Amino acid sequence: MNAFIEELKWRGLYAEMMPGTDEQLNKEMTTAYIGFDPTADSLHIGSLIQIKILAHFQQHGHKPIALVGGATGMIGDPSGKSSERNLLDEATLNHYVDCIKGQLSRFLNFEGNEPNKAELVNNYDWMKTFTFLDFVRDIGKHLTVNYMMAKDSVKKRFSGEAGIDGMSFTEFTYQLLQGYDFLHLYQNNGVKLQMGGSDQWGNITTGTELIRRKAQGEAFALTVPLITKADGSKFGKSEAGENYWLDAKKTSPYKFYQFWVNATDEDAERFIKFYTFLPKEEIEALVEEHKTAPHERKLQKKLAEEVTIWVHGKEEYEKALKASEILFGRSTAEDLVSLDEELFLQIFDGVPQAEVVKSEVLGCNIVELLSEKSNFLKSKGEARREVQQNSISVNKEKVKDDFVAAEKDLIDGKFLLLQKGKKQYFIVKAV
Repeated sequence: MNAFIEELKWRGLYAEMMPGTDEQLNKEMTTAYIGFDPTADSLHIGSLIQIKILAHFQQHGHKPIALVGGATGMIGDPSGKSSERNLLDEATLNHYVDCIKGQLSRFLNFEGNEPNKAELVNNYDWMKTFTFLDFVRDIGKHLTVNYMMAKDSVKKRFSGEAGIDGMSFTEFTYQLLQGYDFLHLYQNNGVKLQMGGSDQWGNITTGTELIRRKAQGEAFALTVPLITKADGSKFGKSEAGENYWLDAKKTSPYKFYQFWVNATDEDAERFIKFYTFLPKEEIEALVEEHKTAPHERKLQKKLAEEVTIWVHGKEEYEKALKASEILFGRSTAEDLVSLDEELFLQIFDGVPQAEVVKSEVLGCNIVELLSEKSNFLKSKGEARREVQQNSISVNKEKVKDDFVAAEKDLIDGKFLLLQKGKKQYFIVKAV
């Protein structure tokens, strides 16, 4: 078996391939592509598997091409969708394309003179001058409507299985456009393989059929499973339904790290194969070690470390680790005071705040600070009682009723973290 396919299989990242794919990969350095639709100004963790497949492909000596769908992104892929996608204006789409190109360039090797260095392409570059009449004459005639209707993504929409009856002509043409991408890259870039999620099988094989009919050539398809959590729920969304983005401005490295470190034992065992480049022997040893002491969460911590470094770099991982230890571990007031504003607010995202004039914070007694100055607690009486019961912490350290806030206590020169009990936090911002 081909080494690349063997790696995908042991990692659980293999779904299906056309006959002859492994022979093609064994025969020569092969060029393959995966498409990324620019539906936002950042990719999210749902795209990481596709990126990783291209990275593995390159590591095994083959040439990866990442296609950003500047043209197909204007239409929307019906695969797995229950409704039409909102169409984007050209300026927005071009901005999204540029952002995604920048992200992809971090994960693949585009440098040097190696024959398998990665390439980035945008299908708008070859579609923008293609007229409708040319397309229906040169491409449309090669595939029958019967062939296109037989695709699962189309059948489900027409039968109402996907939650909506029918689809527009615009979306119906998507598989032809994606098929033409494959044909164009086959003829101009030597691409012989398209890879993607298992929901893309119909679109990919439309491309191989178009190549066979129009170019009398042979091309191949390989798909990977769609990732879900062990309980069957959708992977990559927060409980509130938000995406975890690869852009640090949209999802902080700390929050990104927390996503992975909070994986269940069952998910962590699967995800460490999917999302890291650790070798088989090391992963198997980690899994066995985790089983002997699951409470230490070594598997989750290693998973979070590897993926965070891959996406955000070692420095951001170390910040995220420090932040995690501050929130959940044994940290000191000194650890907190050393944080910058951005990371502090990331860690305590959603914690209620009050702005207090700085001169009124410094030198203020803890009872007044808890009550009249911040309104964290309802009254001086409640504040005094909670302090006497040893329930109050400032910057994660317990305080007595003689505590007075000083400049050295301010986090990044402007914040105090008040805490009642273990979980009730409040931020005072000195302005």
